[in-house]
Amino acid sequence: MKKIAIYGKGGIGKSTTVSNLSRALAAKGKTVMQIGCDPKADSTKSLVGGKRIPTILHTLKEKKKDVKLEDLVVIGDGGVLCLEAGGPTPGIGCAGRGIISAFETLEELNAYQIYKPDIVIYDVLGDVVCGGFAMPLRKGYSDKVYIVTSGEMMSMYAASNIVKAVKQFSNREYATLGGLILNAKNIENEEELVRKLSVELDTTIIQHIPRNSIVQKAENVGKTVVEAFPKDEMTNTYMMLADKILKNEKE
Repeated sequence: MKKIAIYGKGGIGKSTTVSNLSRALAAKGKTVMQIGCDPKADSTKSLVGGKRIPTILHTLKEKKKDVKLEDLVVIGDGGVLCLEAGGPTPGIGCAGRGIISAFETLEELNAYQIYKPDIVIYDVLGDVVCGGFAMPLRKGYSDKVYIVTSGEMMSMYAASNIVKAVKQFSNREYATLGGLILNAKNIENEEELVRKLSVELDTTIIQHIPRNSIVQKAENVGKTVVEAFPKDEMTNTYMMLADKILKNEKE
């Protein structure tokens, strides 16, 4: 079982990228578990018909000690195992702490041993890398970290901060940096800007995902591009990303 964490600034299209990656990996015969680690709890929407699934934190609050795995896991398109950590009521509590509680619950319920996923993908908000949001970086949770960015200044700034967090843990055998995923916004000189950033961060761009309206068309019907438009060129792009992720995880 391989575990990867995908970070990125809010609004960059990270969850869209992650969901399409999960569906592409599933199309290649892999059992994939996608865990949304954002208080908005919308990471898996396009894998489950556009709806929101019950979050781990909400279920824990409602059911107390009677929580079962089937209360937390929803089977999405392609058999992707979908979970959402969730978060506290806005203005109350710590979202980072919510991630820690969710991870502890999955371990207590032996989620990984029971479902036996080939790949676990943590979809993590990357604007803030506090203790809770840094949890997927820690030893035993993920092997590699990938960062979704565009050429926008704040997106690249967030990517730079995430890399600093990864390097902060480098001497503890925590997750290592796998590379950048350029999710294009069609700004001027975008690829050049992100390529320059990758050099500064001593990493590479593992996949360039072009901006394409078909992504929105798929989301409008509550699906990933891979599910809704399997023969489209964008599906091929996500399939290439899946191949590169698989290759990196073998190294």
